[in-house]
Amino acid sequence: MDAARPANPADQANPADPTRPPDPVSRWESWAEGERQVDGWEWEYVGYDPREERLREALCTLSNGYFATRGAAPETAAGPAHYPGTYVAGLYNRLTSSLAGRRLPHEEVVNLPNWLPLRFRVHPEDGEVGDWFTPDQHPDGLLRYHQQLDLRRGVLTRELRLRDPRGHHLNVSQSRLVSMADPHLAALRTEFSAEGWSGSIEVESAIDGLVGNTGVARYRDLASHHLTRMGTGAEEPDVVWLSCRTSTSDVRVVLAARTSATPAGPPEAVRNRLSDYHAAQRLRLPIAPGRPVAVEKVVALHTSRDTVIAGPLPAALERVRTAPDFAGLLDEHTAAWARLWRRADLQVPGEAGHVLRVHMFHLLQTLSPHSADLDVGVPARGLHGEAYRGHVFWDELFVLPYLNLHFPELSRALMGYRHRRLPAALRAAAAAGREGAMYPWQSGSDGGEETPEVHLNPRSGRWLPDNSRLQHHVGSAVAYNVWRYGQATGDTEFTHTRGAEMLTQIARFWAALAEYDQDTERYRIRGVVGPDEYHEGYPDARHAGLDDNAYTNVMASWTLARAAELVRTMPASRRTELADVIGLIDGEPERWDEVSRRLRVPFHQGVISQFDGYGELAELDWDRYRRRYGDIRRLDRLLESEGDSVNRYQASKQADVLMLGYLLTPGELTEQFARMGYELTEEQWRATVDYYLRRTSHGSTLSGVVHAWVLARARHQDAWEHVKEALASDVADVQGGTTAEGIHLGAMAGTLDLVQRGLTGLRSEGGALWLDPSPLPQLQEFGFSLRHRGVGLRLRMRPGQLWAGVPPWEESTVRLVLADRMVEVAPGQETTLRLPD
Repeated sequence: MDAARPANPADQANPADPTRPPDPVSRWESWAEGERQVDGWEWEYVGYDPREERLREALCTLSNGYFATRGAAPETAAGPAHYPGTYVAGLYNRLTSSLAGRRLPHEEVVNLPNWLPLRFRVHPEDGEVGDWFTPDQHPDGLLRYHQQLDLRRGVLTRELRLRDPRGHHLNVSQSRLVSMADPHLAALRTEFSAEGWSGSIEVESAIDGLVGNTGVARYRDLASHHLTRMGTGAEEPDVVWLSCRTSTSDVRVVLAARTSATPAGPPEAVRNRLSDYHAAQRLRLPIAPGRPVAVEKVVALHTSRDTVIAGPLPAALERVRTAPDFAGLLDEHTAAWARLWRRADLQVPGEAGHVLRVHMFHLLQTLSPHSADLDVGVPARGLHGEAYRGHVFWDELFVLPYLNLHFPELSRALMGYRHRRLPAALRAAAAAGREGAMYPWQSGSDGGEETPEVHLNPRSGRWLPDNSRLQHHVGSAVAYNVWRYGQATGDTEFTHTRGAEMLTQIARFWAALAEYDQDTERYRIRGVVGPDEYHEGYPDARHAGLDDNAYTNVMASWTLARAAELVRTMPASRRTELADVIGLIDGEPERWDEVSRRLRVPFHQGVISQFDGYGELAELDWDRYRRRYGDIRRLDRLLESEGDSVNRYQASKQADVLMLGYLLTPGELTEQFARMGYELTEEQWRATVDYYLRRTSHGSTLSGVVHAWVLARARHQDAWEHVKEALASDVADVQGGTTAEGIHLGAMAGTLDLVQRGLTGLRSEGGALWLDPSPLPQLQEFGFSLRHRGVGLRLRMRPGQLWAGVPPWEESTVRLVLADRMVEVAPGQETTLRLPD
């Protein structure tokens, strides 16, 4: 985690005093004030390194949940070192590419016109006009380069000191924000200061429509230009605009920019420069020592999908005309961020806490309260780049459990994305000859399967079949989130209506997919791919797919059981409504219950088999491949480049069987296997964990999170190594180039949830919070706030004890259950519980 360092090392927050003062409100206000004083709110980079720019751009992306802009320098254009990108959440477009004689349709999130461009050059009185500055063309003149991301306020700043070829020095201070207060606004402020010379500075502020989706090298053979019908215009004296449409989805997009200079006064020259693809304004401003000049650029972005507008062009123009200046926008933006941080408090000391705060920042700005009003899911790579084409996978499985306890209204909205696509999932299942709902592995605009038919192995240069669409376990992830949301919130209105529709239709699909086998007297699910992803078929098989993937079958059983339970326990009126909506027939829930109890789980050598026949695959010489390649996270690509296949070996990309220990507590896991007619002892589970630990390459950023979670209760040192890997995955780009294409949102949220639920054993059941703490030696002191069924609560872990308190402004009591006791904490009260050794 050496990619960046904090401006000040994070201090350990002081645990709350267990002695309650006479004034509980003052007590809680004091506690909150202490939180705000904790350091570690800055993420910074010192020096300019073009090799690292794309990574920094991803990690310095600013967003508000509606749209995001990568942290590219405003004076740079897309190229090897830089990739400006602006993306509106859920705005996709479909193109068709011709590749190797095949026509391949593909849908991806659209890189929109770049609003950042702001370039400058000096006009000294005693010299010729300088060149337009870029850090790449003037490396000798770049005397200082410093970037800082203010996590508390969501502001990216840049400080530069430049020297032109004639020795004139110029200081540049630049700040930008993407407004969390108004989701349609962004702003850039640049201040110029001359050292020892006078003259003028020329600034060009622009909106650039010459953009494409070219940020991922693997996709560059595919069609990439999504925007058409460009047009530009100017509104005197200081506004220019650019409009366009997406070529297939036909969404109109308008950006309008207002550029002004301070101190107030007429510039020496103002010129609008308009073309079909470029709208710019040039200003020439007098400058002298002690007389700095600042240029402010305020931008409004609207699309035709927005509500309560007459049209995107008039909406953008009105918004940009009436927007405050940068200082006003910053005040509103900072206040909005303060409200978010109050609800998402997490206090972890040291470097781990600093990185966790970076992870939380990116989660909060990707899925903000503004997201709740949009038709969006959980993009696997955030809004930070174009990897995975901006698609929605199963990463919500790692995101929603965290949001449930902080922003439950957002969790509900994100599940609404899945419910609106339930008809598409029903059609997909029907097309496959099945009942129920078959959710796609990759989802985009309309809920159809967006998984490409082929993918590129950049190591061999070959395009290969992509069979990951057989990961039908994504349906169980949707069902899991529905159930856990209901437990955490008590929101029966959702659980008994839209949630029940999804849960039961997913159960119906599993029941239809399961086939009874007379030989084993078990139901079997064939032809699927598990979370591992390396194994897409049996060695030398003509068809893709595996039989009885343990994770798939166990979670299918769990889903069937939950669906049957929900139908059985919901109010009669709700059950009647559900039956009418989904066409539930008599005996169907009983059929789900039967299948859930008889699904097959394969075993070999006393451990759970990842799938039927896994134990018969060859063992891989791991040491040999590590000696040859060093980093073998993407073992599948290495083997394919050698003409071999990972399908032949007992080698996994990421947690597969062990995902069961991530989703289910030890007690739930034992109970689930017992329900299926299997005994799973603690010794068997530990043996299973050890078995797959030795056979996993951790080619996914999610793998570290899952392994840390599973190991936290038994093997602390191993767990800590995986925690460090998960924390470093993006900030240090451990996979070598993937983060530059977009952060891994599921892994970031997973690290937060590891602290929140993994180390505390926190779960919601029966209206109470159950706790079974197992802190790591390296993470024994931490604290966080959460909301359980509408009531705020703060928890703090200390060696040997757990502190819990409910703020005095809450109205209800929270019930906490540990293994050996139950306590109720009323508003304004707190308790310190001694933990067993």
